[in-house]
Parts: sequence; C-alpha cells; structure tokens
Amino acid sequence: MVQGTTSDAGKTTLVAGLARLMARKGVRIAPFKPQNMALNSAVTPDGREIGRAQALQAMAAGVPLSTDFNPVLLKPSSDIGAQVIIHGKAVSTLSAKDYHDYKPTAMAAVMESWARLTATYDMVLVEGAGSPAEINLRDRDIANMGFAEAADCPVILVADIDKGGVFAHLVGTLELLSPSEQARIQGFVINRFRGDIALLEPGLEWLEARTGKPVIGVLPYLHGLFLDAEDALASAELDKSESAIKVIAPAFPRISNHTDLDPMRLHPQVDFQWIGPGQSMPAADLIVLPGSKSVQADLAWLRAQGWEAAIARHLRYGGKLVGICGGFQMLGEQLHDELGLEGAPGSLKGLGWLPMETRLAPEKQLKHVRGRLTFGVEAQVSGYEIHMGVSTGLALERPAVMFDDGRGDGAISEDGQVLGTYAHGLFDTPEALVELLEWAGLAGAERVDAAARREADLERLADTLANHLDMRRLARCFDSSQHETLYELLA
Repeated sequence: MVQGTTSDAGKTTLVAGLARLMARKGVRIAPFKPQNMALNSAVTPDGREIGRAQALQAMAAGVPLSTDFNPVLLKPSSDIGAQVIIHGKAVSTLSAKDYHDYKPTAMAAVMESWARLTATYDMVLVEGAGSPAEINLRDRDIANMGFAEAADCPVILVADIDKGGVFAHLVGTLELLSPSEQARIQGFVINRFRGDIALLEPGLEWLEARTGKPVIGVLPYLHGLFLDAEDALASAELDKSESAIKVIAPAFPRISNHTDLDPMRLHPQVDFQWIGPGQSMPAADLIVLPGSKSVQADLAWLRAQGWEAAIARHLRYGGKLVGICGGFQMLGEQLHDELGLEGAPGSLKGLGWLPMETRLAPEKQLKHVRGRLTFGVEAQVSGYEIHMGVSTGLALERPAVMFDDGRGDGAISEDGQVLGTYAHGLFDTPEALVELLEWAGLAGAERVDAAARREADLERLADTLANHLDMRRLARCFDSSQHETLYELLA
C-alpha cells in the first residue's frame, strides 16, 4: 500500500508507475483504492463508476476497468455532504456525520472487493487517501491505516519534497501513528526532487537513523508529465511557445471531470487557462463550461463572478462557447431539481443560449459512447456519459454529436457559435480536437494525440522508477516468500 504524508504527495503517480513497471515484467497486477473522494470519475464496461485515478492505474497495469479497483467513491456535493457510490452505483447522499456512521457498511464493500482482487491477481497495489495521520479521521478509517490493519498490508510512505518540509512530513506522520501502524511502514519514497542529490544525502542518512526505516528512493521532478489528475486542477506548466488560440474555462467550486480539458492544455497551439474566483475573465477565442456535481449552485457562482455578462460580450464579438455535461445544462433556459438531488429543491433560470430545459432525475446515466460530430468533417468522438439530467427542447433537434447507436446528443446553435454535449471526452480523439479547434478559429490546427502522450508518459514514469528506486528494498516490502523472485523480476 502506498500512503502519503499529504494530499498530492504522489500516491496516484507512484502506484501508476509501479503498475506499469510490473506489468512490463508480466506480473498480473491490479490497482486498488478503498475509498476515493473525487469528482473526476470514469465509467467501467458494465456501466458503473470509479475514480479516474484508478482508471489511469488500470491503464498502466494493462487490465480492464472494474469497480473492485475503487469500491467506495465519494463525490462531494457540498462542503459537508457527498454522494456515496458503492461498487459503482450511487446509494445515497450523506452528510459527513452520517457517512461516519455508514463506514462499517462501506468497509464491508471494501473487504469484499479486496478478497476478489487478491484471489484474481498476482499482486495488488493499494493507494491511500490524503494522510494516515489525520487524527480526527482515525475512528472507523477505511482509507489508510484502518484498511492496512484489516488487510494486514505493508505500507510505503511517500512525501513531496517540492512542497518543503519533507523530513517534518515523514517523521511527523510516523510519530502520529500507533506502534502497530509504525511497524507497518516499510520505507519512504521522496517525490519531486530537483537539485544535487549529494546535498540531500545527509538528510536521508539522518532520516534513516532517526526512524529506522529505509529510503527506498528519491524521485526526480518530472516536468510536463501528462497524467489524469485524481481531483485537483492540473497546474503543471507546459511549453506554449507556439500558442495561437486562447481558451478559458471557469473553475467551478464543484467542478467535475475537468480532465475533459486536458487535451486543450496539452495542445501546443492552445493557450489554456482556468479562471478561479475573483479572477477577471481575459479575452478568449473559446470558452468551455466544464462538468459540475452541483449544477445550480455552480451556475449561481458563475453569475456572482460576472461570467454571464462576460459570456454575452464574448459571443457578441464572435467567440465560441462549449458546455460539457453540467456546463451543457447551464446553456439552456431552465434547470429543474424538484427532488433536491443536488441541493435545495427548486428551479433556476439558465444562461439561455440554447432553447432547452433540463430536469434532474434520480437515475444516473452511465455509459460509454462513440459517434461523430455533426459538422465539419464529422470527426469521431469517443467518451462516456455521467449525468442525472434529462434535457428536452428545440435545441436538441440540432445535435452536436450523433452516436453510433443512432442517438443524437447535445446541441449546436443555429448561428454555430454555441455547442453543448453530455459526452465527456469531447476533445480526446485527435480528429475531434482538430475539428473543434478549427471551429473555434484556429486555422491549421495540429493533430495532437492525448492518449498516445499519456501512454508515453506512463512509460517515462516507469523508466524513472526503475532508475531511482532501490529494487531490492522495494521487493522486501512485499510478502517474504516473494523477495528474491520479485527483485530478480524488477532488477
């Protein structure tokens, strides 16, 4: 199990890299995250939902998606409540207090998945959540040491040196654990180091002497690594020396599946920018309204930030506007949530750029989709749907995408300036990305394959781990009967 001293310490990345490294050697390996709190998710082949980070790790391991990889997914709908998804299906929306009472039920689902995975795969790589040293969360913990103790699983602790205070993070975390939990820690990995390793070595020697735990490796800072973010908005800087078009998107408080915009971030001709609270909206060629877990609340936030008038001005001057999933729903005339599925029951006026309205329904739509854009060269689109809304109205008579099953999806305005869709992954295929960028005003858009770049970066990550981890020490973290066999395999 990989646990971290903080959120974003590198747990997801380390598990993905180890999964690829072991899969290269023919090990049948599965990723596992007992409990994930994230608004970025992926759809499994059987129409269920797991955290997007586990989808990335499954890709690294070369195994098909399964809900067992992430049996408990929490999707926050407010600061104190979240939708609870067990084995890929939403079962309830609970407050933090009520979820605490629900944890024994969630733990049963976790151990059920754990039993299936350990019976099916040669190895399972487990990812913790946040930090194991959150004292207030120790009771009934299922995400970190609570799971590790129940499953008798050894642990590697990873810390991000780029944040500063790495020795305090590691030693402090260890000190806050119980004696049995401390014994479970097999060693440390220090992530995102840049500089002369010789200057760090005295600290590493002190750390090993102070804790009695080995440093398994120091991983360098990998600039421009393009991997799906678990939840936080990606902040890595990419080379944009050839930028020719400006694309912006609002960072909603309850933004979901923002990885839809990763191909835009990656494209060398696109100057992409997330706009957060209090930031002024710069002039742009294209505005994208991303998905949202609380559409009405995020639309109210959008208005409070002055976006409604800014979007009207943007369109008046010829700019283009795209809405994806929740962002698509915002483009209509009315949003109805009579059952209070995402907040207080009621209706809210939409932005009014498409003649349609959306009504939230209890049954969530979860499916993989393939189709083609309905304009230009009709480029292929491949992605997935995750939404609770049912949209109706005249706008849908001009769909933006035609799926292979014969369904029309989304809408494109009569003047061709506004486009909406329920299809997450709208920009993922190189053909659709080129067509949409040219629709937005970029002449001669380059063909960029985000999937190929992700695959190349998984290989780069695995190579880095192979070069910077002590494989003998890593092998000793596993079951004693596997030490030498695993070391020979990884060496």
